[in-house]
Amino acid sequence: MVKIESSIKQIPYAQETVYKNLCDLNHLERLKDKIPADKVGDVSFDQDSISFKVPMAGQVTMKVVNREEPKTIKLETEKSPVPLTFWIQLLPTDENSCKMKLTVKADVSPFLKGMIYKPLQEGLEKIADALALIPYEE
Repeated sequence: MVKIESSIKQIPYAQETVYKNLCDLNHLERLKDKIPADKVGDVSFDQDSISFKVPMAGQVTMKVVNREEPKTIKLETEKSPVPLTFWIQLLPTDENSCKMKLTVKADVSPFLKGMIYKPLQEGLEKIADALALIPYEE
């Protein structure tokens, strides 16, 4: 098992506003143009899932399995070569801002851990950066 966490990102919007935007994955559609096409392709969203294609892994589908308003959204892979769990955690810093941390847990062998740790860490950090920059309007 490998656990990877992003750095904590400050978001200049209220926790509830950010949660309401992120709990419906359709809102992530606006991030499509920030996704590097050479790393991730065929990205699609609906309210409860995200699907994409990655080199060497093929098609990956993640589905929301738990929402704990207004602080946590948990997704798990439905279709993936590696079982993966992904959390978005939100904590208020004051009434108009919050902080966010992303966490990934992957059930992989020690051999695979060495191969996927760095790309997963870099990818998770880029996702966190992109989510921190979204204009979360009410």
